[in-house]
Amino acid sequence: MSRSPSFTARTESNAFVDPESVQKWIVAFCIIRFDLEQGQLIEECYPPGCLTPEEELDIAFSSFPDSVSQHHNRSSIHDSMFFFRTQRRGNFPGEKTHKKPNESRSKYLYGFVFNRQRHDERLKRGGEQKSVVILSRSPYSSLFKPLLQIMGPLYFDVGRKAIDYIAGSMSTWSSPLPGQLMELPIGNATLKVNLPPVHSLSFDGEVAFEESASSMAPLLPTNQSIPHGLFHDSDVFGIFRGLLLQLWLLWELLLIGEPILIIAPTPPQCCEAVASLISLAAPLFISVDFRPYFTIHDPYFARLNSLQEGETFPPILLGVTNLFFLKSLRNVPHIVSVGSPAPNSGRVGFSSRASTGRLSGRPEGFNFPNLKKFSPSNLLSAVKLRRDGPLCLMTEHKEAIWSSYMPITKPDTSILNRLVDAGLSPRVEESMSVVNNEILRRHFLELTTNFLAPFGPYFRVNTPSVGSSPFLDPPPLTAFDGDEFLASLSTRGPGKFLSKRMRSNWLDLYRRFMKGHNFKPWFQRKRAVAEQEQHRLWRQARMHADIREFISRSSELEIVEKFHAIERHLLFEMQQSEKSVDNSEATWHKLKGDLQVVFNVLPKDMQHLLLMNPERATLLQ
Repeated sequence: MSRSPSFTARTESNAFVDPESVQKWIVAFCIIRFDLEQGQLIEECYPPGCLTPEEELDIAFSSFPDSVSQHHNRSSIHDSMFFFRTQRRGNFPGEKTHKKPNESRSKYLYGFVFNRQRHDERLKRGGEQKSVVILSRSPYSSLFKPLLQIMGPLYFDVGRKAIDYIAGSMSTWSSPLPGQLMELPIGNATLKVNLPPVHSLSFDGEVAFEESASSMAPLLPTNQSIPHGLFHDSDVFGIFRGLLLQLWLLWELLLIGEPILIIAPTPPQCCEAVASLISLAAPLFISVDFRPYFTIHDPYFARLNSLQEGETFPPILLGVTNLFFLKSLRNVPHIVSVGSPAPNSGRVGFSSRASTGRLSGRPEGFNFPNLKKFSPSNLLSAVKLRRDGPLCLMTEHKEAIWSSYMPITKPDTSILNRLVDAGLSPRVEESMSVVNNEILRRHFLELTTNFLAPFGPYFRVNTPSVGSSPFLDPPPLTAFDGDEFLASLSTRGPGKFLSKRMRSNWLDLYRRFMKGHNFKPWFQRKRAVAEQEQHRLWRQARMHADIREFISRSSELEIVEKFHAIERHLLFEMQQSEKSVDNSEATWHKLKGDLQVVFNVLPKDMQHLLLMNPERATLLQ
């Protein structure tokens, strides 16, 4: 992000706002106040009427920390930023369906929150709370975080005019370009943001035009300056610094779609942990439901809380701050505790040496114990922590993991040893976190890409060979059979990169991945992208093909086959032309000419037979 040091906003109320341009980026701007008598209240919502009553309730409850932090000095102001993801629900008044006319309704809403807590002993309960919320269909964290850093303080300075001003600036923006660097002006500042690639965004069964086979190829991307998945701006190193050796375990759990509960002292910390973990799975499209900040007021909590002892927990990644979840969601098989409680808060701060439910160490350079050495006290602490279970967090916060899962991927200590210790300087630590995040994210991008590489042949596009007719239907993509895939992979092996980093039972990870929640949606999407790319290549070949050359060396039966093939393609392009698809009209004009050429070389009796079909006769006019 590039922002002018002296940001100023012209907050005239007559700023031009184009609602259509604004809603390409957001669903709504909301101002939500916590009222002592009525609870959470939405004071402002622009544009009005874009949320159902149920959604307004969900958003209001998700826009505040579980409790007002008590560690600030009285008469002080505390700002925090976090985000949540909630499922869209309810009907608009007077409508029987969830959709407005001509509107595509997404399944989830992302809410990016700027929360201000003002502590004042003269007020009831010693303070007040208000949140500025940006609602969007897309998880553009790299944009909405810096935008909130401008919009939040601006609202508390000038009030409602801030919404008009931000909406006016947003009206000048072009449409979102996923996977590209965009420069978005706002006041005398420019937000320079890399949006996540289209293949990492939600998928409704239709492949976006921008999504090509190359964007999802199972090869290691060469350009590291662009994002390859969601939340590429998250601070992996900062939030998981106490659990670095466990990142490979967490990567595996996310890969196979296991349910994970992440608990942290504050909403910003649990959000950062959820976002960071998802970012490590790039370029894999994550289908597992994830909630960066989840509260007991979320309607989905009732379902999770109703699970009986022994019932399977659904695949979901939950970020929470309320310790009540440790008691209510006991069926969660994997619990992760991250973050640091604020000084003088209600929870006892954790020691500088974090413990885990499994034996672990940390790389040298961070004042961590040597990876190969465990003192008796460390061993006893780990055993005690595992015995006590996650409920020990009720009395003292620790960075820890409780899981019985035995990971197949081995931690890469060479990567950990490359990380840089920043010491105690906050400024140096921030710059070093950027370097460390790049090291970690690059490694897990390479790890995920190599893991997915064996599936590459099933997305390989068949291009028309030299001399073959592009008017015939292209051959189908290679059929996938899970058992055959595993048998073939077992014979070939995992490759050099993975063989060094995985244990001898590496094939089990592929079995678990294929049975997990992420595999089928990812595989089907990749196939759809490959089929679209194949269709584009063959369509392009038909546009440049000389039909006379092909019929000059074809038998009468082959010419008849070509006639019917061109007719099918022509009817399809005419349908696409009605939908205003690019180049469809030019394509069907070319195919119509080719159809006439083939028709003219057919025997008269065959021509007469073909013209008996009225629709076909119309095509040949």
